[in-house]
Amino acid sequence: MNDDNELAAQPPRSARRRARELALQGIYAWLLRGGEGSQDAGEIEAHLHDEDEFALADAVWFQTLLHGVMRDAPALREKFSPYVDRPLVELSPIEHGILLIGAFELVSHVEVPYRVAINEAVELAKSFGGTDGFKFVNGVLDRLAAEVRTAEIRAHAARR
Repeated sequence: MNDDNELAAQPPRSARRRARELALQGIYAWLLRGGEGSQDAGEIEAHLHDEDEFALADAVWFQTLLHGVMRDAPALREKFSPYVDRPLVELSPIEHGILLIGAFELVSHVEVPYRVAINEAVELAKSFGGTDGFKFVNGVLDRLAAEVRTAEIRAHAARR
């Protein structure tokens, strides 16, 4: 199969998915710079606005994710770290960033269904992470969702 056929076989990415991908790029850069405070948010955001993909992204969701994760990172880490099997400093910056985004959506944006938040994080891990990183991300966020979205999970199970 050639590259054109492979691209044609992939479903189009939504504006929200593109926003998550761009936010991950920004959070990755932020983590590489030390990941403390949100002083770099404006500079990182300006750089990402120049990306070709930005015009196709949900700009409001991108800003929400980038600024929210940078602002809330310590609290988000506290939420998901009990479910991580190693010290956080040993996480790859990609997996760390994906967990921050997924945790932010689970904790702070209940309008995003928990299954969507987890699936989107898993898709980011499949696209940008290591070979089995998506399994790790899925496991951590699944356990976090059980803690922070208990009522939603119960309601979903009752509908089955």
